[in-house]
Amino acid sequence: MIVSPTWAGKRFAVLGLARSGAATVRALLAGGAEVLAWDADAAKVRAISRHANLFMDDFTDWQEFEVDALVLSPGVPLNRLPLATVAREQQTPIIGDIELFAQARAALPPHKVVGVTGTNGKSTTVSLIHHILQTAGMPSRLGGNIGLPILEQEPLLEGGVYVLELSSYQIDLTQSLDCDVAVLLNITPDHLDRYDGFEAYAASKARLFAMQSKGHAAIIGIGDAASAQIARSLSARGEDLTKIAPGVCMVQPLSPSLAGPHNLQNALAAINACEALGVPNAAIDAGLLSFTGLPHRMERIATKHGVAFVNDSKATNPESTAPALAAFDRIHWILGGKAKTDDLDACAPSFGRVVRAYTIGASGAKFAEILHGKVPVEQSGDLATAVAAAAANAQAGDTVLLSPACASFDQFRDFEDRGDQFRALVEALA
Repeated sequence: MIVSPTWAGKRFAVLGLARSGAATVRALLAGGAEVLAWDADAAKVRAISRHANLFMDDFTDWQEFEVDALVLSPGVPLNRLPLATVAREQQTPIIGDIELFAQARAALPPHKVVGVTGTNGKSTTVSLIHHILQTAGMPSRLGGNIGLPILEQEPLLEGGVYVLELSSYQIDLTQSLDCDVAVLLNITPDHLDRYDGFEAYAASKARLFAMQSKGHAAIIGIGDAASAQIARSLSARGEDLTKIAPGVCMVQPLSPSLAGPHNLQNALAAINACEALGVPNAAIDAGLLSFTGLPHRMERIATKHGVAFVNDSKATNPESTAPALAAFDRIHWILGGKAKTDDLDACAPSFGRVVRAYTIGASGAKFAEILHGKVPVEQSGDLATAVAAAAANAQAGDTVLLSPACASFDQFRDFEDRGDQFRALVEALA
């Protein structure tokens, strides 16, 4: 567990007790702090309520606790939380677990931190960086938005590297994380219910670089206008900047798990990050070849009768589905769910690769209407019907691709549940 001696004797109010929130409470208590904590889920409250120096409250009278900081889980909507307004009025810092990690760094053995943000590709990129570091024999820890609370990890010995996946929500709650290497992959419209427009969302991503010390490395994919503008602003300041342009060729061979143009960009970002950390080229090449990829991200789960079945359930918006469509020929495309946008414009350049589309979920009728006349399409309604139809229509050499371009919450618990159900349906096929 990572703790800071500076927390001892202080008081913190922690709102949200899912994975990162529960880990935060445990770390603060281990660091000698007093904690007021709450979650709307009574089960989460019960799971963590048996600790000394921990007080459970519904936060109606939290101000009387005289806290040193309000600590929010990333899932708590900062822009719609009355508690945050009161905290600002009282000049109480509003932070998250990544800021607590930043505070704890001074007491850790000398190390480096890589922070990776972007709308799409974060998990693959941090996992690839971590894998390359491990291949090179460099001690590293993976944490952050990938689902591994960083405060719960064991501290590294001297010379280690902490590799953090950072969502915009986490950056919003962070003030002092000085990344030795900061990476921005891309910025496309997403999570706009949490921001006052797209520009505010992009500005949140840009803060990762504003927290860096001069001379630390910045790596930015410039394939979209918002990211390119951030790169231009850093160039004007004379920062140590590497730009990744779309369509750049690579000479290094890649693992099959890194198929598609989006994973080429992810690989380039990982290569540049590892080079900035001093990883030898031979170890980088070995890591690129041996990387096995992540579940639900361009995951080839089976080949039956010559038909490949690919689980890309993590693609929850059209921008993240577009590269998956570009990676295959003759696609039977399963899409739909809880839509984040009203169009599929980002996917349109690859419509010619789609043999047939099968729409599901709340957006099924709308997406079928958009695709009508462009690709053959049928409204399947649910995933089981779509998989059965796609398997029946596909021929040897085709690919059945679940890349929904939508969130999953209309029919599934989360994107992992959607991907797991897809796998089970495929495995049950004759």
